[in-house]
Amino acid sequence: MPGPSLTPLRAAITAFFALDGFIFAGWVVRIPDIKHQTHASAGALGLALLGVSAGAVLTMTLTGRLCRRYGSHPVTVVCMVVLALSVALPPLTHSAPALGAVLLLFGAGYGGVNVAFNSAAVDLVAALRKPVMPSFHAAFSLGGMVGAGLGGLAAGVLSPTRHLLGLTVTGLLVTAVAGRTLLRQAPPVPPERTPTRAAGTARQPAARGLVVVLGLVALCTAYGEGAMADWGALHLQQDLAASAGTAAAGYACFALAMTVGRLTGSTLLARFGRARTVIAGGTVATAGMLLGSLAPSVGAALTGFAVTGLGLANLFPVAVERAGALAGPSGVAVASTLGYGGMLLGPPAIGFMADWFSLPTALTSVAALAAVAAVIGVSTRGALGR
Repeated sequence: MPGPSLTPLRAAITAFFALDGFIFAGWVVRIPDIKHQTHASAGALGLALLGVSAGAVLTMTLTGRLCRRYGSHPVTVVCMVVLALSVALPPLTHSAPALGAVLLLFGAGYGGVNVAFNSAAVDLVAALRKPVMPSFHAAFSLGGMVGAGLGGLAAGVLSPTRHLLGLTVTGLLVTAVAGRTLLRQAPPVPPERTPTRAAGTARQPAARGLVVVLGLVALCTAYGEGAMADWGALHLQQDLAASAGTAAAGYACFALAMTVGRLTGSTLLARFGRARTVIAGGTVATAGMLLGSLAPSVGAALTGFAVTGLGLANLFPVAVERAGALAGPSGVAVASTLGYGGMLLGPPAIGFMADWFSLPTALTSVAALAAVAAVIGVSTRGALGR
């Protein structure tokens, strides 16, 4: 059994997950100010924001290779430094093209660190022999909630330049402290996962196919997250006549429920295993989103959003952890890239379907993809294991 020396490593990786959510949320709340500063139209801003997505997707596969060559711990530290430094750049731009260019760098840091610290977490989970992956993603969610809350307060008293520079300083300080542990300690390798055996597993066609399937589970989950973030409040306000404050609470209910679900995820995985957790999570999210999108009252819709968050909470962590166990950093990169693709696909897909049909109907696609994740859980029950 692993010794107590893994406790500092777990704390350090948890700190990186929380810091990632904190920095990203801090940037998101200042987007309106950056739009005003750059005098960008809505369309131009949308194109500039694609820089984050493009940088992340382009970097994720490369990061998997870097982790295999240099190790996930140093790559995590380097990518977090890039992320922390680049978040200070958007307030220095004065045009949409310049903003898009710096967001490309920001996205590269964001995508790279996500693959790197998920790879580090996969190694630690295997060494601990405990299903603690959801706890790391809970730290990300908590960091995001704190970052958004403090960012909202800072928006009233600090300029974007000072606020985002503060994120840079915070990011570098946390990286300096937590990064020392990562750089001093090599990723633990359990006896049953020697390098030779892991490499052999990654080369098996069946394993590669399963990694892609797990990536689809991540995609289904992230699709729902992106849709809820961009369209949940509008649905409450436009279709159910909720006030602006109540509409804003829609995503808060979803995010809080997802955080609670991830905090309890390790217990669920230990008791029920991966397959049952994915099946139950997808089923619960399907029911929750059908309620949230089709309910005739605000209260019922908010309940549905919360149930959806609980259902989706542990699907992404399970998919990434299992993909990493099967194929190492490459598996994490594939699952993360597909998952991030789902987050990119969700908002525009919902928008097109809302134009063709209606927003409530479009939001049922979140339920449909959650059901797909549950079906994947049933069909891969043996491969997912406990």
